Amino acid sequence: MDVPTDCQRCGVCCFSPAAHYVRVSGDDWTRLGADAERLAHFAGRGNEAFMRMRDGHCAALEVRRGGEFFCTIYERRPQTCRDLGRGSPECLGELARTSGGAAVLGRGDRNAAEDGRAPRERNPFFNPSSFP
Repeated sequence: MDVPTDCQRCGVCCFSPAAHYVRVSGDDWTRLGADAERLAHFAGRGNEAFMRMRDGHCAALEVRRGGEFFCTIYERRPQTCRDLGRGSPECLGELARTSGGAAVLGRGDRNAAEDGRAPRERNPFFNPSSFP
């Protein structure tokens, strides 16, 4: 499976239809600081907290024109996100999860041109009508 050359052109790991997708630990909550309540929520099952999801992606993700995915809290992101390195087994798992085993890569790059699909069709959780 091909690995994206730039995480900002992929963003697959930030998208999910699940409301409880990225777990937030106590240390993560503290690191989020003043943005914690805006970006994370408690799941109602004890002290389990997760990043909020908006339009099928993490609330901290900014989707920019041209298909660039920008984490607005990159320096303060949860440990789960810190541990998910480009090309890691977890990254490859996210790519496989969203593509049924075929690489979901390179929105706007050579891969989209090679397979003839529009760049935003590459991520099944991405809803282009949600973005300007």
